[in-house]
This record gives sequence, C-alpha cells and structure tokens, in this order.
Amino acid sequence: MDTRLTIASKREVRQFADRPLPDDAVRRILDAGRVAGSSQNRQNRRFVAIRDRDLLARVAPTVYTPTNILGCALAVAILTSGKGPTSFDAGRAGQNMMLAAWDEGIGSTPNGIADTELLAQVLGHSEDERVAIILSFGYPARPADPARHTPEEWIDRADRLPFDEVVDLR
Repeated sequence: MDTRLTIASKREVRQFADRPLPDDAVRRILDAGRVAGSSQNRQNRRFVAIRDRDLLARVAPTVYTPTNILGCALAVAILTSGKGPTSFDAGRAGQNMMLAAWDEGIGSTPNGIADTELLAQVLGHSEDERVAIILSFGYPARPADPARHTPEEWIDRADRLPFDEVVDLR
C-alpha cells in the first residue's frame, strides 16, 4: 500500500475477527517497532508480544478497555527505561507498528494502562521499566478496503480539526 494511503486510511480497530495472525506478519510488525528512531539511539525500549489467550486474559483487566485485549490476536506492551524522551520514543515505535500492521490489513488500537501494579505482576518486568502503552492487533471484524478512497478522501472523511486550525505555517 502507498504510505500516504496507509496513514490517511488508518483507523482504530477495536473489534477483531477470531483469526490468528501469520508469524511473518507478526515479525514485520515487531520489526517496524524495533527499527523506529530513538533519542540519541539509546533504544531504551523493549516489546512484550503476547499471543497466548490465557496471558491476554490476565493482561485485559490492566487496561481501560479490556475487550480490546480479550478480542485481539496479538497484544504488544511497549516497555521503556532510562532517561530522556522515552514516551516519545515509545510512541514512535508504536505508530510504526500500527502502520506496518495496517499495511498488511491488520487493525490495531492503543490501550492506556489502568492498573500499573497488576500489569507489573502479570508481565514481571523489572522495576526500572515502565509500560508506556499496550497495542492490540488483529484482523478487523469488519474488513476494510483502504483503496476504496484516495488519501485525500480519507483525510476529508476524518474527524479532525481543519488544517489551518492546527498548522501555523510561517
């Protein structure tokens, strides 16, 4: 898919088909996060990729919308450590993963953490690590065809503030 079309047509998917993701697609999604830039190339992040249904069920109560995790084929916790703009770096990696997934016809949505203590117990990460976000991935329950509109049409259909209200061109 064309990069502009991928970006313009990407929408959050919260209802997933009961269908596993191919291993090679999962690898490409995770690799897209791995190669994302980071401040001073510190790479102070790692990913916990979860496909196991029992573990997904244990992670679900730790996010604000548990059904996003319960219905997905893959959840990825982005963990950060150290100093610097780690949240920004986690966001860069997460957006890379979500766009790579959409390019493959795989939907996604970010999930905020509601219970950090329970999540630490479930994932068992070290004390110097923080879970920045958990991403849910899966084939959309309602298949989408990004090519049915041009990027410009997708942008016009998006519920976003007008360009001139957001951008101050100088």
